[in-house]
Amino acid sequence: MPYLISAFLHQQLIPSFHSVLLRPQTPAVCVVTEFISTNHTKPMATNRTFTMIKPDATQDNHIGGILSMIEEGGFRIVALKKVQLTPERAGQFYEVHKERPFYQDLVKYMSSGPIVAAILEKDNAVADFRTLIGATNPAQAAEGTIRKKYAKSIEANAVHGSDSDENAKIEGDFYFTADEQF
Repeated sequence: MPYLISAFLHQQLIPSFHSVLLRPQTPAVCVVTEFISTNHTKPMATNRTFTMIKPDATQDNHIGGILSMIEEGGFRIVALKKVQLTPERAGQFYEVHKERPFYQDLVKYMSSGPIVAAILEKDNAVADFRTLIGATNPAQAAEGTIRKKYAKSIEANAVHGSDSDENAKIEGDFYFTADEQF
């Protein structure tokens, strides 16, 4: 009987089942004593970066195209949400730029419409994503980059990308709880 259960689990319920040893305790009870999976649903963490699809790209219906480019670039989306930032939340996110002359315009712009926040995972995530999005100025962005394809200007440049592993963690945690990051 235990081996029939093992065969059923292996063939029908869990295709990634590699090995199961069942030990009868009573005629009606079995205990799984070993489980080895050969197909993990969540890959081991490599490293992560954070991105936002900014209000201009969101309002122009570029969310799907940008997410497709991200996935085609080999990134795994581990968290994703669409939110409308208040000026206060936008100000908190861009606190590091508070003394810069563009701060107020940036806060106004980032709270002007919905954004899509995402945490992405891949080996060399930060550097590879910075390459994928391209230069801040879309006129200087390389062909095939997100900003070359979707940005309107330096200010309305379609996406934000973290500039370091440390900032990726801080920025991701600003938008997502631990329970929302898979």
